[in-house]
Amino acid sequence: MIPLTRITFNSDIIEGKPCIRGMRVTVGMIVGLVASGQTKEEILKLYSYLETKDIDEALAYAAWRVEEIDVPLVSASA
Repeated sequence: MIPLTRITFNSDIIEGKPCIRGMRVTVGMIVGLVASGQTKEEILKLYSYLETKDIDEALAYAAWRVEEIDVPLVSASA
């Protein structure tokens, strides 16, 4: 994993969730916007204080976390 310089953790900001540069913008919010079809340009218009690198790093962090978490699925009939 490359070093991430824009993802921060602070227990005083949104309960310690991974945020963008100490702001109250979570990685989850960015990923949710992208997943709902918003383009980077649209996100940057909505949140003028964000930068393209913020979005790129949020997506990279989310992809890394998905690979790091291994949760076995149990069927309802088990």
